[in-house]
Amino acid sequence: MNALIIVFIGVILLFLGYRFYARKLESLWSIDPARPTPAFSKYDSLDYIPAKNWLVLFGHHFSSIAGAGPIVGPVIAVMLWGWIPALLWVVLGTIFIGGVHDFGSLVTSVREGGSTIADIAQHVISRRAKITLSLFLLLALILVVAVFAYLCADTFVKEPKVVIPSLGLIPVAIVVGYLLYYLRINTILATILGLICLAGLVFLGNILPVNNSLNIWLLILFIYCYFASILPVNVLLQPRDYLSSFLLFFGIGCGYLGLILSPPRIDMPGYHSWASGEGYLWPALFITVACGAVSGFHTLVASGTTSKQIASERHIKRIGYGAMVCEALLALIAIVSVAALFHKKEDFALILKNTTPIGLFGRGYGLITSSILGNSGKVVAIVILNAFIITTLDTATRISRYLIEELFKVKNRYFSSFIIVILGASLAFSGKWNKIWPAFGASNQLVAALALLVLSCWLLAKKKSARFTLWPAFFMIITTIASLLFQVVKYFINKDIMLFTVSVLLVILAGVMLYEVIPIILIRRKRHA
Repeated sequence: MNALIIVFIGVILLFLGYRFYARKLESLWSIDPARPTPAFSKYDSLDYIPAKNWLVLFGHHFSSIAGAGPIVGPVIAVMLWGWIPALLWVVLGTIFIGGVHDFGSLVTSVREGGSTIADIAQHVISRRAKITLSLFLLLALILVVAVFAYLCADTFVKEPKVVIPSLGLIPVAIVVGYLLYYLRINTILATILGLICLAGLVFLGNILPVNNSLNIWLLILFIYCYFASILPVNVLLQPRDYLSSFLLFFGIGCGYLGLILSPPRIDMPGYHSWASGEGYLWPALFITVACGAVSGFHTLVASGTTSKQIASERHIKRIGYGAMVCEALLALIAIVSVAALFHKKEDFALILKNTTPIGLFGRGYGLITSSILGNSGKVVAIVILNAFIITTLDTATRISRYLIEELFKVKNRYFSSFIIVILGASLAFSGKWNKIWPAFGASNQLVAALALLVLSCWLLAKKKSARFTLWPAFFMIITTIASLLFQVVKYFINKDIMLFTVSVLLVILAGVMLYEVIPIILIRRKRHA
């Protein structure tokens, strides 16, 4: 089958979802551009700062939620279960679950003064729900900080050419932020200047690779995370993420242009089997493909940093639902890139075992962009991916600070950021993160399920219909719990005590939240009816 036809169908469906389904969400939440957002009503020149332009904030939000997720998950799913199940979940999941989850998290946080999803849980459910969810989110974020720092440092060691463009973007971003917010020059002009510098950094990186040890890069990255967390959001975090987003736009653009100019034929079987070495298609596929369909990390970004910077409710659909659609577009590129590599029935699970998902994506992306980028496609893919790993890293550190401040009433951002960095660094340097990372996929989707339940309670409290969030919430909670139970059995048989314990704790967490939420939903639905 022609890859362009596959992608065309997916793009059309995503466009229709954005055009019509997202409009229903705007109506449900009664979007009002005249209503002041927390960026103005709670302006503090540190976290609550209105973005210079909605595109600037879109860049921050998109870069933060993307990371490696919309590439790694779909690649694994294609190899284990086939490109058809992966494609269907990415497209339908984005329209009916992921887009709703992201849009709802952003608009609800805006209405609640920029509160995180955990703080909102206290308002609409209970104090116990907030504490339970906050502690879980904090532990998950510390794991994310540790793992992404390690992955980025490892990339620096293995691909020294990406060091200069990755780290050099930090001072460039500070300059762009200064031009935008202090000198108040034209946004387009500042953007062009930043992109020229970025292009120069990429060129310089190719001719001047920088080599160093893994531990040195880890130390540098954690120092960066600390300052990214304590500095005003418009000084470093926002402009760096904004400029990074253009790398992703460039990568997506080249991918789709390559498909148009020389569309490859996909002969790889669309469906492999219901069972694989990693589990059954349901529920395993829906946990494996998170970013690109629905991801709990998105609610942390939407209700963490983005809601504190958005200047108008008019922009919520563009940033919340729109960024989710763009992530799905990236996932589509990942799916067809890998599917185009194989031309007959092979042992795809074995191939995946012997090759990393990033390596497969790099090869596939290089194939579909060869008419544009020549032999540089793989390098471009790695540079783009690394930029988003750093973006997710610094955003996760800042969101962790918010959670500590909300949960423990800590007012000193220097101290709370230091705690996060120390905990993340300890986990990264020890190497113990790799023992619990396999449980992150299920925990991430559990966050998405719980966030949808919180949004449902909020809507019912406002005497609004919760069907747009409640049905996706139940689907995700059932799917996640089923996946966790499979993992509990697997880890028990393999005598993996640590992962067995983590999985059991996640099941207990889900049970506690359901115990808190279900009675409230039933009572409020009865009143609403």
